[in-house]
Amino acid sequence: MKGLKTEQEKFWAGKFGDDYTGRNRQHALSNNISLFSKIFSRTKSIGSVIEFGANIGLNLIAIKQLLPNVDLSAIEINKKSVKELRQFEGVKIYHQSILDFVVDYQRDFVFTKGVLIHINPNKLSYVYDLLYKTSKSYICLAEYYSPKPVEIDYRGHKNKLFKRDFAGEMLDRFKGLKLLDYGFIYHRDNSFPQDDITWFLFEKV
Repeated sequence: MKGLKTEQEKFWAGKFGDDYTGRNRQHALSNNISLFSKIFSRTKSIGSVIEFGANIGLNLIAIKQLLPNVDLSAIEINKKSVKELRQFEGVKIYHQSILDFVVDYQRDFVFTKGVLIHINPNKLSYVYDLLYKTSKSYICLAEYYSPKPVEIDYRGHKNKLFKRDFAGEMLDRFKGLKLLDYGFIYHRDNSFPQDDITWFLFEKV
């Protein structure tokens, strides 16, 4: 892996990222299947998917349940998470920072889930460009939303979690994007809770 450029990258590549991998197992597969079934209901012909910041692959496992023949790829910075990802057969893994990713080929569906909130705000424009360049058809952002940029204390750590209107910034940046749909999943949903995330689905036109 290349030298890490930001404190946020070092944070997730290190011990905190290792610990997060352990905590992240609690997310139910059925919750992710419910989320992505809603999202994919608005898409057509998804043959390839890449996740920016895949952790141990819980989102990709859910997607594989919905799209058994899909080609899956994952970008992940944490070594411990990548070790577990390698147990998921058929996934092309990029063990690196998102900021070091080089687009090799376009995928039908490109997404993040709880990842942009942890990117250094000064690097967001670069990540937006990567998402756009990597997508052939669709981009999905599932993140914490705020109408204005705000930093939130994250488990006692400063400068590690940022909320903003990621979707609006993408729409302003790329005139070739169309907003297809969006939704909010409450952490106290009676059936399939998520961590208060708002998802946005875009199509390249």
